[in-house]
Amino acid sequence: MVDRRQVMNFRVRAQQLDRGQGTLADTAVLDLGVQNTGPDGARWALAVRGVDVTAMSGTDVVLLWTVRGAPHLYRRADVGEVAAAVAPFSDADAGKRIYDAAKPLKAAGIANLAALDEIAERMRATVTTPTVKGDVSGRLATVLPEPYLRFCRPCDATHLYEMPFRLAAVRAGLELQLDTSPPVLRRITGFRKAAAAGERFDLIRAYLRLLGPATPKHVADYLDAPVKEVKALWPDDVIEVMVDREVRSLLAADDEAFESAEATGTRLLGPYDLFLQAKDRATVVPDAAHAKELWPVLGRPGAVLVDGELVGTWRPRKSGKTLTVAVGPWRRLSAATRTAITAQAERLAAHRSVSLGGVDFAS
Repeated sequence: MVDRRQVMNFRVRAQQLDRGQGTLADTAVLDLGVQNTGPDGARWALAVRGVDVTAMSGTDVVLLWTVRGAPHLYRRADVGEVAAAVAPFSDADAGKRIYDAAKPLKAAGIANLAALDEIAERMRATVTTPTVKGDVSGRLATVLPEPYLRFCRPCDATHLYEMPFRLAAVRAGLELQLDTSPPVLRRITGFRKAAAAGERFDLIRAYLRLLGPATPKHVADYLDAPVKEVKALWPDDVIEVMVDREVRSLLAADDEAFESAEATGTRLLGPYDLFLQAKDRATVVPDAAHAKELWPVLGRPGAVLVDGELVGTWRPRKSGKTLTVAVGPWRRLSAATRTAITAQAERLAAHRSVSLGGVDFAS
């Protein structure tokens, strides 16, 4: 039986949340992708891992719609292998990833992968210059037949189904222009999808390396893929460990690091930081009330990480050029811990180019 503390320590070390400095080249989470959702998204996730994001530009990184259709940041140099890695494993997998869009396609006798390829071809032809998402969708709605389309009540218009649209973008060799809202799509210069992802970018292996030990269901839930598909591709070079009375897998190459991992340091994790994306939530946060607070249906807070343990939530309160950080602790925090949290809040304020108005520790 492996103690959950050991699991948490391993993930902190694997995700480099305890280091002071790093580069894009040696930042492990970029192999799996760094979700860019909200003001404290990908750039903040890299910053808390020691990367100087002030020097980062679009020539270094690329933003793509990938896992679960969410925007993720990657190294631009890796885009070909990433495109291979994030492609659905099979037609059945593609059907699960595109949700309700699969039903009309099936009724029309159109295979899911064929549909993604058709959308990708049309998208590629449409986006010859940087184009706002809504304009791309509008143009595609005029050239694709009914099985690809749905009526959107809020917009009072007919659009493509959202998930096929997003997942086809990478197949079309399209990226999202950084810092655009609504998103602007543009062609990736020199794009060529690799024949295979290789071990480094393989999504199953990357999940085990960064969020292990894990089960096929954990990985399938993270990818929105069928468990059967993930099981069929499960690595052979794993060892089994027991966590929370559940048999899980760990890459054999990580066994020594897992056994010796110790985590130190304080970090304010963004709401969609990879550390919080693990699908074994009861391991990450055993207390049900705390889990409900950290992962509400809407409006997620960030999490306070101290020495390998989550000790509370945080929310930003911005007023003009001043930021206040409201912390909701789950236990009594020592004076030293409060000082460390305040230092991280100063870091966040500097990252946002505002001044820190203070840290409000809720009682």
